[in-house]
Amino acid sequence: MFSPEYFLSALIMGYLLDLWLGDPPHWPHPIRWIGNLITFTQRHIRHYCSSERQRYIGGGILWIVIVGTTFIVTSGVLLAMGYFSDILLWLAQLWLSYTILATKSLRDAAMAVYVALQQGSIDECRRQLSYIVGRDTSQLEKPHIARATVETVAENSVDGVIAPLFYLCLGGVPLAMAYKAVNTLDSMVGYKTPKYKAIGCVSARMDDIANYIPARMSWLLLSAAAWLLKLNYRDALRIGWRDRYQHASPNCAWSEATVAGALNVRLGGPNVYFGEVVDKPWMGDGEREVIPEDIKAIIRMMYVASFLAVALLLGILRPFISAFF
Repeated sequence: MFSPEYFLSALIMGYLLDLWLGDPPHWPHPIRWIGNLITFTQRHIRHYCSSERQRYIGGGILWIVIVGTTFIVTSGVLLAMGYFSDILLWLAQLWLSYTILATKSLRDAAMAVYVALQQGSIDECRRQLSYIVGRDTSQLEKPHIARATVETVAENSVDGVIAPLFYLCLGGVPLAMAYKAVNTLDSMVGYKTPKYKAIGCVSARMDDIANYIPARMSWLLLSAAAWLLKLNYRDALRIGWRDRYQHASPNCAWSEATVAGALNVRLGGPNVYFGEVVDKPWMGDGEREVIPEDIKAIIRMMYVASFLAVALLLGILRPFISAFF
């Protein structure tokens, strides 16, 4: 019988494996398969949906197909592995838990920007940043590149680390993988540009719902991390709460404002996305420019917050895990 202790050990080992290996680019990865399925399905929906109203409906169908397929296939794989042996089921839980998390890959991407800021040309800095942000990087100078990197790590500490851990503990690998499908849909089609506004509407709204609790957890977890790292945890709590809605998204500002307070900097402000200037509000009271060392600081905060999230979620949600399994 596959006990809760087996699942917990697979989750913890998957978390540690992510910290060690990250996301090697040439290894098979379920999130890439989900991305390919989104591209394929979206292309066919666009072919049959010519009007804007049809694309809104098609966007809902896209969401149901991608998230439903991800949940069903993941559950089927685990059931098939469990049919043969508990060891195969444990290994499947371990591998999938590992692929769901993105702590080290986010750290590696941010550190590539850090190294470029320290040693490379401005073009190299912009190139490395372009891999991890959706904004136009072609005109950014080094302080803006450092700020964008800090913002990205702060924001993705929620959907790349805290939220996957939350859903892993709450509903196991199938629910966590379904969450990653929701998040991948938002990252691929959840934009307000003319091309995606209709077909990505449902995906964007559902991502907001899925991240509602994890984003608010990030305020407390990152503030606790700031305290443990001897950063400005009081301002992390204060500004994280005060500026929590200083963003078009109902969730993004929780982590970004908390980090702005902890590091005594300002984040947000105007940026260019897909050729359009988006005038975002500022978060934080800091007057200095963001510097490359702030990238290392937010990475440390993310790692500590992830440790705290594992301990907290396993402690609080373990009764749910026992009931689920």
